[in-house]
Amino acid sequence: MTHPVVVIGAGPGAADLMTVRGARRLGEADVVLFDALTDPALRRHAPAARWVDVGKRGFSAQPGRHGAPACDASGQARINALLVKLAQQGLRVVRLKGGDPSVFGRLEEELQALAEAGLQAEVVPGVTAALAAAAATQRPLTRRGSGRSVSLTTAMTRSGALHASRGADTEVFYMAGRQLAALARRLREAGWPDDTPASVVSRAGWPDQLASDHRVATLAQASVLHAGRPTVVIVGVGAAALPRAPRRGASKATAAAAPEPVPSP
Repeated sequence: MTHPVVVIGAGPGAADLMTVRGARRLGEADVVLFDALTDPALRRHAPAARWVDVGKRGFSAQPGRHGAPACDASGQARINALLVKLAQQGLRVVRLKGGDPSVFGRLEEELQALAEAGLQAEVVPGVTAALAAAAATQRPLTRRGSGRSVSLTTAMTRSGALHASRGADTEVFYMAGRQLAALARRLREAGWPDDTPASVVSRAGWPDQLASDHRVATLAQASVLHAGRPTVVIVGVGAAALPRAPRRGASKATAAAAPEPVPSP
């Protein structure tokens, strides 16, 4: 007898950002294949399970087949094979992914491998890094009347190419920490004005998360602060700061000051 493989979104950081359903399914696991950026505290939900680290940490500088960069850690093909092998042994298998499995999680490849082996799957959604970054900075990605669309883009590709567009009111770039200067250039080429707000958040959802405010023209300045940390960049309407409650002793005029609205594409 085989059981459905359960793919769980662990959320962007701290263990308590996982959904209730995700925690319940995790507690039923015999074996857990987990990503590099999942919180070790999640182990308390399945202390008797076997935990297997299959985390991939981007792409290395060593080229793989056809000149494409090779994965630093476990290859996707190995992960697919492990999922199938363990499930066929009758084990209750959980694939634990950071963020949401459906957002830059290569979920389609794992579901396809399971389907080709005649195995069922269940997907439990999680909080993706873009939402955690918006919550950390208290800057909604959509705004009534000005921010009607959001685009999610990965800044890291197998070919090493970096693409930026201006197709949405708010653009969110994942895995952008190593390419902030290049991203700024691409944004300007795509038509974003130099003074467009840009919010940079690293390790969103973790206790040590960092956030900094920039403009497209000064985005590269965030490289030092966020170096070596998983980073999300929000550009456009959703990066603009909202008015904050006045601090004690501050004038109402100062507290109510807000940035100029960002023009829609």
